[in-house]
Order: sequence, then C-alpha cells, then structure tokens
Amino acid sequence: MKHNNTKIFNEEIRINRALISVTDKNNIDKLAKELVKQGIEIISTGGTAKLLKEKLIPVKDVSEETLFPEILSGRVKTLHPKIHGGILNRRNDASHQQEMEKHNINEIDLIIINLYKFKETVAKTNTEFDIIENIDIGGPAMIRAGAKNHEFVTVITDPNDYPELIKQIQKNKSTTYNFRKTLAGKAFKLTSDYDKAITDWFQKDYDELKDLPEKFSINLEKSLHMRYGENPHQKGAFYKTNDRIGAANAKQLQGKELSYNNINDTDAAFELICEFENPAVAIIKHANPCGVAENDDINIAWEKALQTDTVSAFGGIVALNRELDAQLAHKLKSLFLEVIIAPSFTNESIIILGSKPNLRLLSTKTMPKPSEEGLFIKSIAGGMLVQTKDNHILKKGELNFVTKKIPNPKEINDLLFAWKVAKHTKSNAIIYAKNLQTTGIGAGQMSRIDSTNIATNKALASAEIAKLDKPLTVGSVVASDAFFPFPDGLISAADAGVTAVIQPGGSIKDKEVIAAADERNISMIFTGIRHFKH
Repeated sequence: MKHNNTKIFNEEIRINRALISVTDKNNIDKLAKELVKQGIEIISTGGTAKLLKEKLIPVKDVSEETLFPEILSGRVKTLHPKIHGGILNRRNDASHQQEMEKHNINEIDLIIINLYKFKETVAKTNTEFDIIENIDIGGPAMIRAGAKNHEFVTVITDPNDYPELIKQIQKNKSTTYNFRKTLAGKAFKLTSDYDKAITDWFQKDYDELKDLPEKFSINLEKSLHMRYGENPHQKGAFYKTNDRIGAANAKQLQGKELSYNNINDTDAAFELICEFENPAVAIIKHANPCGVAENDDINIAWEKALQTDTVSAFGGIVALNRELDAQLAHKLKSLFLEVIIAPSFTNESIIILGSKPNLRLLSTKTMPKPSEEGLFIKSIAGGMLVQTKDNHILKKGELNFVTKKIPNPKEINDLLFAWKVAKHTKSNAIIYAKNLQTTGIGAGQMSRIDSTNIATNKALASAEIAKLDKPLTVGSVVASDAFFPFPDGLISAADAGVTAVIQPGGSIKDKEVIAAADERNISMIFTGIRHFKH
C-alpha cells in the first residue's frame, strides 16, 4: 500500500492527548492543570503521575493505557507499541490509521519529557550502580519518536518552553508546525548531548588521550555571546567544553564584558603561570609573555616581571598564582591593564581596583596542575586539528649536559625557569632569564636568529629605560623552544652575555653548536623534547 507523503508543514495540529513523564517537576502541575482546562487528556508514569494525582489533576496511568504493568523496578514502563504507536503514527497515512484501529491504539499528540539526571549523578557519586540506573532508556526513545514525527506531535523537553506551549494551546488547542519543528531540533540536541555524556563516562577508563579515537566529537555550551570576534567585522562567542580550572571557568568579579582577545590572552597567561609552584607573575600581550618572574614575595615577582618589558606591558593581561593583596593592587592600579586573573582577591584589593571599573578581575579559586591531561583543538578551514595537551614537565634528572662546562645550581634553576616560559611562547621562541626573571623575550619569528636578536634588543631597551649600567641579559641564561639549526643563534646569545643554554638538541648541526658553546665557555643542556607553539 502506498503512503500518503503529503506534507502539512504550515498546518496547526490539534492536541487531544498528552503524555507527561518528567524528572524536573518544576511547574509541571501548573502546566498539567492548564492542559486539563483545555480538555486535554493526560497519561503519565511513576513519580510524575503520583505528583499530579496529589494535586488532584486527573491522570491516566501508562499501565492503564498499555494494559501491561510497569516491570523490572520501573525499567520498563513506556516501551510498548500502544505508546510508541500512539506517538509515531502518521495522521495522513491511511495504512497507519487502519493499523491504529486494528490494534486499538490511541494517538498521543503531545509529549512532555525530560530525562534522568545522568550528568548530575556522575558529578556527585562514583557508585557505578547509581550511575547506570540513571541512564534513561524510555525517555530518549519517546523523545526521538516524537521529534521524528514532529509533523504531527509536539515534543517539550525544556520547562522554558511551557509558556509558549500554553499560549498556543489557549489560542485554539493546537500548535504550529514551526513551533513543533523548533522543539524537535531541541529534542534531538538533548538526546545527542545525553548520549555523549554517557559515552564519555564509559570511555573515561580507556585513557583515549594516549591514543586519539577514530571518531571524535565535542559538546559545546555557549556561555558568552560577544560583540565581535578577533576583529570588529567578525562575529564571536565563547563555548565551554568542560569545567577545568582556568580562564574558561573563572568568576568575573568586576570589569567590562570579556572580549574574544581577552579570553584568548587570559588563557595563555593563566596556563603559563600554572607551571610555577612558587609565587609567580606573568604579563601577556597578544598571547605571548612580555615578562615573567618567580619570587617568594609576589610583589617582587610583579616588579621583576614588569622590568622585562615595561612598554609592552601596557594594555596587557596579568596572571598570578597567588592571592592578590592590597599592596600589589596599588602597584597594578598604576598601569593600564585589560585583565587580572588570580586564584583569589582580598576584599581590600577589589576595593582598590574598583576605581578602574573597566578592568576585568577573574578569580579561579584554585590552581590546576600543569601535568593534567587534556585535548587541544585548533580549527582550520574544513576541519580541526586535535592533539593531547603539552603537559610535559622537565625534571632535573632528565637534563643532558653536552658541553665541557657544566651549569651551576643557580644556572640550572634559571634554565628550568626559562624553559617553562619558552613552552608558552609562540615559536620561534627565545627566552633570556636571570634570577628567576625573564630578561628578554623573542617570539613568533620565522627565523630563530630573528627571535634571538629581538630578545636582545628588548633587553637593551629595558636597560636603557631603567637606566641600568648593562643589559639584563649579561650573566643570564637562554632557552630555545626548539633546536638551534645553526650556531648563529647561540653566538648571538653569547654576544648578549649569556652563560648557559637550554635547548632540545637534535639538529644535524648539533656538533657545531656545541663547539661554538665550548669556544665561548658556555654550558649547554639538551632536553630531548621541544615545545613548538603555533
């Protein structure tokens, strides 16, 4: 028998019978009363039916409709032809209507359903029995059935849609096609997200981060609509992927709305500052550090970080890995900054910085470990690049001393400090450091010798501004995020006054670079690992 495929996209569908089965019971009694008032019959299940009956709302139990009891501790309630037939039948298909009459199945025009709280259960318990029992089966099946048949069935999965539903039903006891199609899209999004959460829970023990899966999906939640993107002519928004501690989930205490570039730069600043256990400050401009320092006193750390490049710090982002107090707030107040991100702020510091109402203050409450695993995703035209997070932590025992001169303990500490900063600086990256303070930074250049020269010139400029007798690079160490392809970069660093070098090694010119270091009585370490950042 041929099916009648005539579409009725613009026609309103009258609602006579509704099925209600919700976990979120907020306002469901008010909605149900309005449905009854409009002469709509209600069938329901379990706890929802009990609640409605307590509110003296006439309800027909699903078991009365199916003539079959709920079984298996409620696992099977609505998985029955009399339910799914009532939802899935096409009202304009004669063969469907004949089967409905033959099997004594009644149409269901409206389903109001939300699902067991699976994600909430995972968040509060590790008990597998409870987690698995909160995997909804009947709910998603009915939602998908109703959404598929949205030409005839209205599917409500979000309590926020109750008012519009009531408005349309009150008008003429029906809903419009456009409303039903919109609801169907929301319904499939809900079941998709729900299945993704379940999949993630089952796969978490397989450590997929060490072996990227053949199929990869992400679940994005829009948390901030922006006036524009990277540039004013581009649209922009921020979508959360998870609840990791950092810029994405920080609480904004004051200031203007965060922009696309603010979030990008703040994330770069915070990820860098997470590398340090001792009090540290990082100043970021255009996702690159322009000054970083580590010190037992966070106030001194700020002063040393700022000393690296006082010019570039203007309009920058500041990240701290300690609470911001009043003393430091007074110092930060004197400089124009876009964002300050820290674990916490004292009440006094907030009052002090409150005199700059446009300055964004972000509190993360705590600090994540730099060794945490995760995925890094970068979009390109037509696809996405996915890789595991660069979470390698270099330890002193892994250092390979390749020159005649061995760095002393102070130099080793400075080298490890510079290496952490290089990890978070755009390639090609050259970092000069001394006394746990950056003294010159060269970033994002096509040639490594260019980055070296920029870092040197920055140090010269800073020394001139501070009226120092000599550049900060004299007596410093240098870190390179990748190997020196030729000796010229090392020679340039030596001319700037460095005493030690840390780099991955691995160039065909390594022997020449080592020889150049020996000739200049410079110690050098190979790490065997690089930190490209593009």
